[in-house]
Amino acid sequence: MRSFILPAIVAIGLGSAAPAMAYDTGDQISMQAALDVATDLGVVTVSHTNFLGDEWEVDGRDRAGRWMEVYVDARTGEVRNVERGW
Repeated sequence: MRSFILPAIVAIGLGSAAPAMAYDTGDQISMQAALDVATDLGVVTVSHTNFLGDEWEVDGRDRAGRWMEVYVDARTGEVRNVERGW
């Protein structure tokens, strides 16, 4: 009888485990879409991307090697701000 109790407990425990759910981004744009927006503005070398909840931050350099930071709205894909180093 004891040899059946442990396997039964394990089977019940595995059966009741919740499946892993993938993170749902809903109607937000992907990182690739944000990178496309930044490259359209002149970023040619991306050094860092960061998702800030409601916007994407893309850091990089332009063709002349100057630093750029582009903030892209995560829902609409619109540019919120562009900062350039001179």
